[in-house]
Amino acid sequence: MDNFQVETAQNVNIVQNVAGVGDRILAFLIDSAIMFIYIILVSILFSSLDFFSDSFLLVMTVMLPILLYHLLWEQFWNGQSPGKAVMKIRVVKLDGSKPAFSNYLIRWLLRIIDITILSGAVALVVILFNGRGQRLGDLAAATTVISEKKTISFAQTVLTDLPDNYNPVYPQVTIFTDAEMQTIKNMFQQAKYNGNHNVILKLSKRVSKVMEVQFETTPFTFIDTVIKDYNYYTQQL
Repeated sequence: MDNFQVETAQNVNIVQNVAGVGDRILAFLIDSAIMFIYIILVSILFSSLDFFSDSFLLVMTVMLPILLYHLLWEQFWNGQSPGKAVMKIRVVKLDGSKPAFSNYLIRWLLRIIDITILSGAVALVVILFNGRGQRLGDLAAATTVISEKKTISFAQTVLTDLPDNYNPVYPQVTIFTDAEMQTIKNMFQQAKYNGNHNVILKLSKRVSKVMEVQFETTPFTFIDTVIKDYNYYTQQL
């Protein structure tokens, strides 16, 4: 599983675990199987009901859900189709946040080039050479597909990458335990993904109260600094 690092406008580095090509192919096959089963069931239903003999109605009933399958599932199921859910992969924006409908729409519109025309050959080549798990639709929509599989990796622990010349700001962070800091980090990352700034604000107030410090930066920057400072001081022990 590859990963890449993105620096946000707040100068925060976010590591994304890119979904493997194999997982994406299996997710595609699962979704294709679901669509095939749907076509068979609807066709059987229509053939058994004489008053549904309108061929146009049959085509619309079968083809419209198939055509909109990925767009609707990803929009209303938080970036996942059934196949993606089974493989534990998800569509997100490059900064890890939840895509808007326009992002899903752009990547869906470009499926015809990426996947439909040459059976996924274009998507496969672009993904392999891109390095960020992006097909053409993802490049245009500023999205990618990440893996949510529970693997023990550096990015998923309390540990955080620090530059060699890092200067800590809050020595008071050592008041927290590893478990407490992991909870803070998890809440922070989840709030970033969901764009829930209110959670980050409340978290920053709570953390600053426990540490008995005042911060002059944004709540986002404060929590990010606290996590980095904790890593700096605990790694020195």
